[in-house]
Amino acid sequence: MGRDIIIVGAGITGVATAEWLRRDGWKTTLIDPVEPGSPDQTSYGNAGMLARASFMPVASASLVRKAPAMILDPGSPLYMRWSYLPRLLPWLIPFFRNLARDRWVPITEGLAQVTYDCNDQHMALARGTGAERHIQRGECVTLYRREEEYLSDRLSMETRRKFGIEPRSIDRNELRERDPNLGPAYSFATVLDDYNWLTSPGDYVAALFAHYRAQGGSFVKGKVVDLTPGATPSLILDGGQSLSADKIALTAGVWSGPLAKKLGVKVRLTAERGYHLAIRNPAFTAPHPYMVTDAKIVVTPMENELRGAGMVEFAGIDDPARDEPVALLRKAFARLYPALDLVETESWMGRRPTTPDSLPILGEASSAPNVLHAYGGQHVGLTIGPKLGRLVADLAAGRTPNMDLAPYAPDRF
Repeated sequence: MGRDIIIVGAGITGVATAEWLRRDGWKTTLIDPVEPGSPDQTSYGNAGMLARASFMPVASASLVRKAPAMILDPGSPLYMRWSYLPRLLPWLIPFFRNLARDRWVPITEGLAQVTYDCNDQHMALARGTGAERHIQRGECVTLYRREEEYLSDRLSMETRRKFGIEPRSIDRNELRERDPNLGPAYSFATVLDDYNWLTSPGDYVAALFAHYRAQGGSFVKGKVVDLTPGATPSLILDGGQSLSADKIALTAGVWSGPLAKKLGVKVRLTAERGYHLAIRNPAFTAPHPYMVTDAKIVVTPMENELRGAGMVEFAGIDDPARDEPVALLRKAFARLYPALDLVETESWMGRRPTTPDSLPILGEASSAPNVLHAYGGQHVGLTIGPKLGRLVADLAAGRTPNMDLAPYAPDRF
């Protein structure tokens, strides 16, 4: 069996895939238009959470009920670029189909299967690479304005309980004891222990990449414009260079969609764009990550910054960022920490690769042999990247993974 493999896309999933394959004895070539860890990658700008409890699908009946009003409300964290709607419809129609209760259960099971052990998966990948210094362990606190808001979401409570996630509750007094700077808007919270987060997602990916290169892994800086499956799959770079290998792994996030199309594989993938606002060198910071329910954002203490990340914008991959989500993030920070100076800030926009059923795309399509797919992580892409990479290494070597991969099949659409 051949042992040459090309990995297309060098975000967290691509770098993890390349490193697991290198450890498995493959001659690896990683390709991306930018350096791993760059702000141009989606892996750079997320909330940094290793979200082991995030197995709730993007599609929910409550979201759809609220969506029309949210899209029309300039103060809502959901945005639609209306010129993009015709291109979104092929994704949106199956998204609505996945709202059915009989789809909710298998989707949550599929997400739980790839998220539950994320702490161990990241440590297994990062240990001894220098990247492990960016992993922080502690609590994750979800903030509510009132306890009734928490109690009203019975479906989420029941689903998390099914998978052994049982947070403890704290009141306003304990919140203030923990964090005297917290604003008065929040009177109730829940706490999950044993949560990990990254203190610098971009530096984390860059450190993993540096280790990969130091151990002999190859990197080509370039954009893949064509991809051909077969006994010896091949690709073409934008400069005209052609490369081939025994196998190719496609791990390019939302940019995987057009390349999968060239393979004849019909995937449903959209750019669900997210934003962050980072407060540089804050006078004080959060004691741990906060999930802020009214703003639909996560606020994470990081190296030399406090980052708020979230928002959902449906727009084209190359459309420019807009100002409104950043303004909303500033308002959310002002509500969370009224005394925090918001002068020294950095804003960012990235593109989450999201499928209509919220599940990643993983495996090989029967119509396109020797090309392995691993992308579509939506809001949990950073969380599941190392596990997807490990599973790709298993599949490339012909090993049968200890989990059912059918829910993630590339040709399920």
